[in-house]
Amino acid sequence: MHKHLSLFACAIMLLAAVCAGAAETKDVKFSFKNADPVIFSHSYHLNKYKNNCKICHDAIFNIRNRKHFTMAEMEKTKSCGACHSGMKAFSVSTEKDCVRCHKGKPRDVVYKIKGLGEATFSHSSHIAKTGGACRSCHNGKIITGKEKTVTMDEMEKGRTCGACHTGKKVFSVAANCDRCHKGMKPKDITFNIKGTTPATFSHSIHTASYGCKECHTKLYPYKTIVGKATMEDMDKGKSCGTCHNGKDVFATSGDCAKCHIGMKPKDVIFNIKGVIPATFSHDVHTAAYACKDCHTGTFPYKTVVGKATMADMAKGKSCGTCHNGKDVFASTGDCGKCHKGMKPGVINYMIPKPAGEATFSHEFHLQAYKCNDCHTKIFPFRVGGTKATMADMEKGKSCGACHGKGKDAFDVDNCIKCHTKM
Repeated sequence: MHKHLSLFACAIMLLAAVCAGAAETKDVKFSFKNADPVIFSHSYHLNKYKNNCKICHDAIFNIRNRKHFTMAEMEKTKSCGACHSGMKAFSVSTEKDCVRCHKGKPRDVVYKIKGLGEATFSHSSHIAKTGGACRSCHNGKIITGKEKTVTMDEMEKGRTCGACHTGKKVFSVAANCDRCHKGMKPKDITFNIKGTTPATFSHSIHTASYGCKECHTKLYPYKTIVGKATMEDMDKGKSCGTCHNGKDVFATSGDCAKCHIGMKPKDVIFNIKGVIPATFSHDVHTAAYACKDCHTGTFPYKTVVGKATMADMAKGKSCGTCHNGKDVFASTGDCGKCHKGMKPGVINYMIPKPAGEATFSHEFHLQAYKCNDCHTKIFPFRVGGTKATMADMEKGKSCGACHGKGKDAFDVDNCIKCHTKM
């Protein structure tokens, strides 16, 4: 009984070994997405080398660590190229022998590109053009078998299709989009900008006068979102401003509504502590001036542009660029022109005894003087702008500029005129 069991066990082990051997010696199929598979025949090779598996395993192929090898690697004697080098067997790098492993015809390669449909690479037309020279592309440099997705920018630098499509050998990848992207019609691009109407770039209008290469990829990569460019950037010749410079075509700093259709800039309200808000009316100003007169020479294209004091304006900055008393009324003139309904209050100066409080009345002084007689020559436009002693005033500073001996008003020496409760 034990003898029969031992024989049975041996038979099972032998059968398993035979099955295992059979599994290892099956033909190996290498599948490709765009071509018929390559079949490696174990039976042919075992017959040729008298069933000596060790010639390949594990000297060339490691069964436990299967790896994909490219043709470029095989040409460097890896994988099949260890024997197929032209010495022992035909070379993997001999072009006429490609068909000995790669049976059938390679299929067209379809690239699906978001927003641009499909681009199709025709193997048949390229094989006919090159006379069947597969290695024109499959040489380990142009097509390696391991390349990832390649952008149009990279092709223009000679990668993949760009190696030949330079405009010298064949048409350039930089100028003939519809040669590969059949039926291509680029969409309009809408830029949504906070605080103003959207700006729309029309491909159809621009491609009627210009080729794709005029913008791509010198100015823009081949993708919808290309980064942010401000109007200031455009004024400096970047982005749209490369062409829209006032010479080639209308300037970006000209009529905003040409791109921002239906644009109507809002009034800008400046809230100033201690005084009535000042309102800048775009309607009033655009009736007499173009957008470029202020933007971006004086103001950037945004609502909050930084703080400019009345003293800054008196020096020709901000609104004072035009409001200088020559081009238009001065920013130091009638405050009520911008600060509608403004009525400056009384200023009380608290001085320790025995002098006591001194009061300055704006209402009284405005009967004889204008705002710019004092502001900003003598006083800045703010409460408590400076501290001046009576000694300073006697030397012509602060109130003493007018209230001095032989000057326009009573002398500061007349104390009770201001210190009424003294």
